Amino acid sequence: MRNILTAGLALSVLALAGCVDTGTTYYTSSGANRHVTVTNASYATITNFYGSSVGASTWEEDILGSSVIPPGASVDINFDDGTGSCMFDFKAVFADGSTAVEQGINVCTTSGVTVS
Repeated sequence: MRNILTAGLALSVLALAGCVDTGTTYYTSSGANRHVTVTNASYATITNFYGSSVGASTWEEDILGSSVIPPGASVDINFDDGTGSCMFDFKAVFADGSTAVEQGINVCTTSGVTVS
């Protein structure tokens, strides 16, 4: 079974467009940084990734759109949805159809998650 495990700050970040993030720190008007590096440590490609505020009744839209996260790659995702919320649930969908869900991630204090 695949699990999403919180991890420390990733050493390198592969942006969705394939560019490397140079470590810029992002803050919202409330002062909280809601950028989280999602790293795929599994052997399967992540085809869809969702992040919804804790308590939401449905998953929001697929954050990756037409992009994917291949094994070993990472992406930086901004979870600032304008509500000021720091608590999110994550769902990763893999190319084989399996899923991994982690609930109650504080995106204001977590700099990265690893999907394995």
